[in-house]
Amino acid sequence: MKANVGSADRIVRFILGISLLGLFFLEGNIKYVGILGIVLIVTAFMKFCPLYVPFRINTTKK
Repeated sequence: MKANVGSADRIVRFILGISLLGLFFLEGNIKYVGILGIVLIVTAFMKFCPLYVPFRINTTKK
């Protein structure tokens, strides 16, 4: 796994991930959207996004 998520992208992913994770504690079906926050946080820490590979997106500095 080669890193394909840059610094700014990681910060945005982490902030959005925390925000979405907050939805998990609400009532109703919206709480299941909060689980997506975990995915964003994990990809921010791993510096790798599998969805970037087929589109050949790379936000790291070269």
